Amino acid sequence: MQPCLLSDGRQCPPSARVAPVALQQTRRTVDIPIPDRDAAAQLEALNACPEDAFVAALGEVVEHSPWVVRRVAALRPFASVWALHAALAGVLRASDADTRTALLQRHPELAGREAGEGTLTADSNREQSRLGLDRLSATEHARLRALNTAYRERFGFPFITAVRLHADLASIFAEGERRLANAAATEAGVALTQVAEVVRGRLAQRFGIAPGWLSTHVLDAVAGLPAAGVALTLSVQHAGGWCRLGGFETDAEGRCPLLLCDDAMRAGTYQIEFRIGDYFRSRGHDGGFLDTVPVRFVVSDAALHHHVPLLCTPASYTTYRGS
Repeated sequence: MQPCLLSDGRQCPPSARVAPVALQQTRRTVDIPIPDRDAAAQLEALNACPEDAFVAALGEVVEHSPWVVRRVAALRPFASVWALHAALAGVLRASDADTRTALLQRHPELAGREAGEGTLTADSNREQSRLGLDRLSATEHARLRALNTAYRERFGFPFITAVRLHADLASIFAEGERRLANAAATEAGVALTQVAEVVRGRLAQRFGIAPGWLSTHVLDAVAGLPAAGVALTLSVQHAGGWCRLGGFETDAEGRCPLLLCDDAMRAGTYQIEFRIGDYFRSRGHDGGFLDTVPVRFVVSDAALHHHVPLLCTPASYTTYRGS
């Protein structure tokens, strides 16, 4: 692995040094430094253990559906926790409509019958207690019960949302009421996406890591196509300068889907430097104005997905906080 360097060429101080883990990136493997904690060791053990032990350890990350975990066991080894998550989400998306509906129906309602009977799984109980769903006022409980009933009658499965993505109870009500207006096919996809976010939070809890990750997507505004093969560098601000975390290259869709994840995803100030000049010169656009485009941004909550899109020409670029 390349040493972690500050902007003046000195190595990062010992307090900033980290242990490497290989993360499979687009078109090459890049060594991503992560703190020397035990998430990588846990994943290594799960990659090597028998299938039944793998399912026993992770079976309930998908509510009452250990078959999903069993199906991804054959895809091991996983290079990161979020590669494991991507595999689980892929199984959900690839399932037929009846299987997806059955999986959604196994999820409990928010503050619903299972909560009242004390039969929530440990994961669901922890998640629902986060915003006080286990101690609602009579008015709040009546409103949520009405929302749950209307939703189930319309779509045939319970209202599912990843509670960790909401700041307060009002946000949950607003989302549920907005989603009632969706077409049935659209809402089935939205609900499945929320299941995947629930799974993300559960994996993060099991591995003791933040559930967020960092990605980018580069678009060539001249060709009107994804910018494949753009070289870029990711750095983090550290006392005394900038610490280089790694070099990457966008894939055929112009994406780097996992710049940071697992224990490496921490609050801080980051910078991505896109080698736009090299990209456009390789496509015959000589004499361009831009060479390297630096995008500096702040990760304040490592539990969230941070996406940095870049729309560029040889002479201009636009960026924003994506999703």
